Amino acid sequence: MGKVQGEVDQGLFTIIIPTLNEVGNVRNLVEELFRLYPGVSITIVDDGSKDGTAESVQAMQHNRLRLNLIQRNPADRGLTGSVVDGIKSVQTAGFVVMDCDFQHPPAKVGDLMAEMRHGAKVVVAVREGMEPLSLSRRIGSGGAHRLAATYLWFMRRPATRDTMSGFFAMQTDLAKDVIRANEERFEKRGFKVLFDLLRFAPRDTTVVESSYKFGDRASGQSKLSTDVVLSVLRQCGLGGKVASGTLHFFLINKAGRAVGFIILAAIFAFVISFAA
Repeated sequence: MGKVQGEVDQGLFTIIIPTLNEVGNVRNLVEELFRLYPGVSITIVDDGSKDGTAESVQAMQHNRLRLNLIQRNPADRGLTGSVVDGIKSVQTAGFVVMDCDFQHPPAKVGDLMAEMRHGAKVVVAVREGMEPLSLSRRIGSGGAHRLAATYLWFMRRPATRDTMSGFFAMQTDLAKDVIRANEERFEKRGFKVLFDLLRFAPRDTTVVESSYKFGDRASGQSKLSTDVVLSVLRQCGLGGKVASGTLHFFLINKAGRAVGFIILAAIFAFVISFAA
């Protein structure tokens, strides 16, 4: 990685890290990133942590001039909203978005920055080896990706092999233009800001990919759940919003599950009586 870091003007980049209760990881990650890339700026966007995450960042700010903290209103909580706020604050030519849990390796950031310096507008870090994820999360992530990829293909928008990646780099002006024109259509309480950025990006935007080994979470617990798939559905236009609302009613809402059970029971009874 030393050669890559030497080739990149790190002062041209900001690393955006959204956090929610990551006190066990944030200090170690910030220190490692500044060790690897002493010229970068780092922006922590905290979504109302209750475990001292923001206070840990504030303590580090005393001797880190390029470390910034954005504290969001907890009532407006959402991973996509956090990243959007981070992008809007960026003053460098490019930025990298990554998670705080070390599943996105800090050493990989240099590769993304190098691709950007070579002219890429969007660079997506594509996960290889999903073993750290549970089986249910692998299935959910794969299904959500296929759903998003199909939508991007149908809308003739730029795509990637890992639409669900939360580890990517982008030209700041491009991202800000996309947000400025479409922010009200972003799924702010969703989890996959890359999907939003791609679905509103110009159709001729080229996406460069860079593979990496997906790692284990260093500390804390994952925030993801079945809500991810529902939020991705809501990102897929009007039809997706209808499908998301329907699934939420029948699969998550208690009354909806009861109605679904009654409907299934009625269908089963009808089939049995018809067969008899």
